[in-house]
Amino acid sequence: MSDDDTPQTVEALRAELARSRQQVADMAAAQEEFLRAVSHDLRAPLRHVTSYGTLVREVLGDLPAEVVQSPALQEALGFLATMDQSARRMGLMIDGLLAITRATRAPLRCETVALADAVAQARADLAAAEAGRAVQWHLAPDLPVLDADAGLLRELLVQVLGNALKFTRGQAVAQIHIGAEPVGDGRVAVTVRDNGTGFDPARAGALFGVFQRLHRETEFEGVGTGLALCRVIAQRHGAQIAAAGTPGEGCTVRLEWPQP
Repeated sequence: MSDDDTPQTVEALRAELARSRQQVADMAAAQEEFLRAVSHDLRAPLRHVTSYGTLVREVLGDLPAEVVQSPALQEALGFLATMDQSARRMGLMIDGLLAITRATRAPLRCETVALADAVAQARADLAAAEAGRAVQWHLAPDLPVLDADAGLLRELLVQVLGNALKFTRGQAVAQIHIGAEPVGDGRVAVTVRDNGTGFDPARAGALFGVFQRLHRETEFEGVGTGLALCRVIAQRHGAQIAAAGTPGEGCTVRLEWPQP
């Protein structure tokens, strides 16, 4: 390249940078439109479904008792219950998508965060899920500090610890272990291990996909967005998340996270 070519090359690079910036701006605008549609446009018809389903049940309930108890009407009420359940499930799916989108777009404000403090805050958020149960928490005494956005880390821990509580409900005493060990390159491996229902290890790859579930809804509630949210949060921090499990023998979630 000659000296005469230098101005043209610089100008071409500037033009390419401007195009790239415009693409980023267009993507951000598209995400804003998605958020608007999800938060308002999609919720409006969903509210109509649940509201009018309730009105239909009230109208049917005003019919004479012998009509209400008839097999045909009882079947119709069953259809309404299924419709209402599905609509509410869709609402939870929309909430999950919104949470993932917000975690993707939220400004990342990393600081030194004590893992023990973040766990304590997440447990406080999960107090209702733990109430009335026998849960033993085993926290390593030397939990490290992490380089993390405190709010996003707390959100991730609420999902991971919430799953540990949910999938140990069948145990007389839930055992939840939280530990950490350095793995080199300025990173630490944080593990959350429980004695819950576990899962088929052959399906571990599907755990972090959106709307992916390994258990029936009749067994455990949820719509399959929590671990997808965790993956987004981990990736934004340059961290990695994985899970291992065995049916009937619990699950271990492993995070490899940067340290300050």
